Amino acid sequence: MTDRSRVVGCFLGGAIGDALGAPTEFMDLATIRRVYGPDGVTGLSRSFGGPRQFTDDTQMTLWTAEGLIRARRSVVDGGRWDPVVHVNDSYLRWFRTQGQPIFGDDGSVETGWLITEHGLWARRAPGNTCLSALRVGGLGRPDDPINDSKGCGGVMRVAPVGFVPDIDVFELGCDTAALTHGHPSGYVASGALAVVIAEISGGVDLASAVVNARERAAQHPESGEVIAAIDKALALAESGPVMPERIERLGGGWVAEEALAIGVFCAITASDYASGVLAAVNHSGDTDSTGSITGQILGLIHGSEAIPGEWVDAIELREVIERVATDMAATFLDGTPPDNESYPGR
Repeated sequence: MTDRSRVVGCFLGGAIGDALGAPTEFMDLATIRRVYGPDGVTGLSRSFGGPRQFTDDTQMTLWTAEGLIRARRSVVDGGRWDPVVHVNDSYLRWFRTQGQPIFGDDGSVETGWLITEHGLWARRAPGNTCLSALRVGGLGRPDDPINDSKGCGGVMRVAPVGFVPDIDVFELGCDTAALTHGHPSGYVASGALAVVIAEISGGVDLASAVVNARERAAQHPESGEVIAAIDKALALAESGPVMPERIERLGGGWVAEEALAIGVFCAITASDYASGVLAAVNHSGDTDSTGSITGQILGLIHGSEAIPGEWVDAIELREVIERVATDMAATFLDGTPPDNESYPGR
């Protein structure tokens, strides 16, 4: 298993977890079992003869990666490293694909190859918090919050930050999430997930990665809710078998610290990729986001080869996901970012 396979596994794994959870997002557990049977969702198949669709979680993860690659491209071209601005610009491109006008745009927003992928222009119930924050304009920051939201819309998209070397990924994870989610729990949970991804990428086992992320998050003065959620997930993982009713003790995943806790719990208790993501999408809650987070972690650990082939074949825009992941690996693992036409520095 190569490092590149693990990066692709993270992106594909997250997208497939997202697609597995998308149909059940607004169902309670009883409804899931009534619709899908006593075992709930058990697999990903092509729906209505076409590919299975992911949601805004995967869309925004791809745009996060694009912003980071373009930030690095800017440095190669002689500019300065300003990833938060570049990621925000990428979110504005996503905002444009959701049918939203970008006031004052001089044409610089609609550049690069990703925005030309028309499949990404589909509206998949985009989060109102993300839309409203980007509509306001400006840069939300931890020290100048744009709102008081701690919804999971920041944490579900932050995984690519964990692949950026030689920086404080916790801080960058917080900063990218705070562009749209201003409550400390919203961005601290995001910073913690970025640390988990970075630690695993560096060869640390999952349990140790989560402990290290907890320790880094604890340095933030307003991390109490996130620390409590991580601790609850770790304790629950040691206390018995994985069942939907036990997952729901961690909450629904609608807010960031709960989504992180469910993702951590399902990943730590998983025997393989498939078992983990299926656990993450069979509960009463935000199943696309918890499936995405769990899938990102387990896809990174096990690599793309460990994801069931029929699931990989069924996911929409597979080639787009794999290209972004490969470009991410080339940029931050190999040190060779793609050309300026594909990822303009500005």
